[in-house]
Amino acid sequence: MESSSAATVSAGPSPGPTPADLLRRLRARGAADPVTHVERVPARPGVPAPWPSWAPPELRAAFARRGVGAPWQHQAQAATLAYEGEHVVVATGTASGKSLAYQLPALATLLADPRATVLYLAPTKALAADQLRAVAALELEGVRPACYDGDTPRAEREWIRRHSRFVLTNPDMLHHGVLPGHAQWSGFLRRLAYVVIDECHTYRGVFGSHVAHVLRRLRRQCARFGSTPVFVLASATSGDPSTAAGRLTGLPVTAVTEDASPRGGVTFALWEPPLLPPDSGPSTPVPPQSTGDHDDLQQVRRSALRETADLLADTVAEGVRTLAFVRSRKGAEVVAANARRALDDAVPGLGDRVAAYRGGYLREERRELERALLHGDLLGLASTNALELGVDLVGLDAVLICGYPGTRASLWQQAGRAGRSGQEALAVLVARDDPLDTYLVHHPEAIFGAPVEATVLDPANPYVLAPQLACAAFEAPLTPADLALFGDGAKEAVDQLVAAGALRQRPTGWYWRHRERPEVDLRGEGGAPVCVVESSTGRLLGTVDGGSSHFLLHSGAVYLHQGVSYVVDDLDLVDGCALVHAEEPDWSTHARDVTDLSVVSVRSYVDAGPVGMFLGEVDVTSQVVSYQRRRIATGEVIDTRPLDLPARELRTVAVWFTLSPQSLTLAGVQPADVPGALHAAEHAAIGLLPLMATCDRWDIGGLSTAVHQDTEAPTVFVYDGHPGGAGFAERAYGTASAWLRATREAIAECGCESGCPSCVQSPKCGNGNNPLSKPDAIRVLDVVLANLPE
Repeated sequence: MESSSAATVSAGPSPGPTPADLLRRLRARGAADPVTHVERVPARPGVPAPWPSWAPPELRAAFARRGVGAPWQHQAQAATLAYEGEHVVVATGTASGKSLAYQLPALATLLADPRATVLYLAPTKALAADQLRAVAALELEGVRPACYDGDTPRAEREWIRRHSRFVLTNPDMLHHGVLPGHAQWSGFLRRLAYVVIDECHTYRGVFGSHVAHVLRRLRRQCARFGSTPVFVLASATSGDPSTAAGRLTGLPVTAVTEDASPRGGVTFALWEPPLLPPDSGPSTPVPPQSTGDHDDLQQVRRSALRETADLLADTVAEGVRTLAFVRSRKGAEVVAANARRALDDAVPGLGDRVAAYRGGYLREERRELERALLHGDLLGLASTNALELGVDLVGLDAVLICGYPGTRASLWQQAGRAGRSGQEALAVLVARDDPLDTYLVHHPEAIFGAPVEATVLDPANPYVLAPQLACAAFEAPLTPADLALFGDGAKEAVDQLVAAGALRQRPTGWYWRHRERPEVDLRGEGGAPVCVVESSTGRLLGTVDGGSSHFLLHSGAVYLHQGVSYVVDDLDLVDGCALVHAEEPDWSTHARDVTDLSVVSVRSYVDAGPVGMFLGEVDVTSQVVSYQRRRIATGEVIDTRPLDLPARELRTVAVWFTLSPQSLTLAGVQPADVPGALHAAEHAAIGLLPLMATCDRWDIGGLSTAVHQDTEAPTVFVYDGHPGGAGFAERAYGTASAWLRATREAIAECGCESGCPSCVQSPKCGNGNNPLSKPDAIRVLDVVLANLPE
């Protein structure tokens, strides 16, 4: 049913409802109860500790002025370890005050030694800006904190290099700006006492592997200038944080994991949008590049985007300050626009209390949105995970999570944005029409009874290691002693760079041969960002990462920015620019791609009779070849238009299984139905892999075929979507039985008849989810599970 928020909106201030009362009102909106489970996370008292004896009085007084009377036990423990020179990671829950654990030793050292410096690294600009506000508010003489990132005006950069003693930046700027210009930073690096790495659990996969080597390059430059800084890391609760932090820094790291901070109680609800009547069509205007495929469906669930938008409108109408996390930039825009529309329909102007927040906005827009939320001018914000991290959003009452964010660590991090200052809070996970989301809302033990994942990164990935060694050689010639710093595979990677003509070997080491420095993309997003420019005015609207530009900014694509719709006139990949014009079409656009895959090598395999399970290297070629235009009101396909975009090639790691044709025939899968059976099993397996690995379905890809040229058998491939792999396929191979059993359960337990987005349809399918056979997918997985050893 449609939201009843319009009938309940009140423009005037009123005391907010309790989380339990708010959830009761939200559940009463429709005829059927959408809540499948409610978990009560109890409140917890805090355990304070005395200030460490080494903390100077002026620093204690500064914290006291900010309301910190004494540290919590874990803060004092981690701070003391760091002050005594031990590398440390504090891995505790959201809002546990991890920032004090690194601020205390760092600032105490700056006050005691007027020459010492501190470097702070955050994965996002928003978090660094938030930390700058926190450190500056302490008003400590001589610290001179400053942000140094891509938004810093060039006129300020020289002052920061010369005078700031607490520099806040991000790994990208350290990689692109600080380390290549280390001569200009020599004074700062020579006196560097601490390196703070905030939210270090975000450094996973290929991005984490790149950052690991950026940190090794930093350690190398510090050693050249005579400093050995202490590394202090802050992480959300994660599995084995000491090992992950050690792999990231290349150093032995002590973990502090006992959270002694107080916590308000959380009411956590799992929410499944209702099924719609068979003939009702899409529940909501399908947004451009929507994550829902509505073609040829008899029955679909109400869109998670629309459900989240209505819940956001309802909570704002109740005066409840709410943050809605949405997985995509486009989705965040759609949720904010729909919530604003619902509120304005009830009380004109109330929609102004809701906005969208995402990457790609200009700096001024981001800072204004952060300020408006912190000061209460905004009551509701629809955000991507750009606000998942430690930006201090005091006073939030509720968090809505539109779709499982990929890991339990991220889920709890997002839920923890509410309930600051110890107050009770509400968290709601709104399930998307997706196999994993459907599985989780009906198996709450997979969320609430399971430990959070370990952070996975692989610094030995040759597709990461070789480019990083090239960057290191550009900064200073490599020596044999340096190779030990960069770890396993470094000598082989250097030899390859010499053979390729990138390095020249001399008696004193290996030298970079080119005038220009290596171009290395830390985040593995497929190249430099593409600027989105309004053609009539020349105004820069925002940016889109290079990897997404083929899907989001192709000619004819619909692009949303702060609720305004634009159509792309031209995409220039050479200049990295897309020209757009404002337009409100009655259709949305959906890019279609084709993929080819070949096996390069097999690392490991299991021979299970008619079934084989493999892990190895593959080459993947993909190309966006066309896009569909669909009616927003009905989901009807208007037409399919061709595109002329270059193919992209990827060498990565895959897991795949093969079946003999005879075993499929014996299981009742007819030869004509094999492609649909394998295709459906592939989609569901991709959807469920995040249950086992620290990824989401957008980190991985797949391909299935009735006869693959390299295996000569029916085959399903699932591969990492990053060069050289990111550890996800290895995890799938190691947990194959559990992974595929959960996949089989998710398909079998889905209430649809012939397959839907909750089980076997994929939002990213290049073939338009055709062919698919739900019952035969179950038979395929039964054959695999019957033969594969546990």
